[in-house]
Amino acid sequence: MRQHALLRLLLACFLFYVAWPSVQVQGSTAGSYFWMAWLVFLFMVMGANLAILLNLRVQLVYREEEVEKEKQFSLGKN
Repeated sequence: MRQHALLRLLLACFLFYVAWPSVQVQGSTAGSYFWMAWLVFLFMVMGANLAILLNLRVQLVYREEEVEKEKQFSLGKN
């Protein structure tokens, strides 16, 4: 899974490298909106793959378990 995330991240970086010269030369408003949307999508893809590489999902699961234990403890007090 981590290897796939790394490959997707490298592909996204390559596409960003290829597209960057075209982003700087925009004449129309529609073209600017397209590139803004493209860049937002690119950064979302890069962020998701970085989250996989840094294993951020495990921390979220741990927090959910912690909240569940707090709920059980507070129910026991009543």
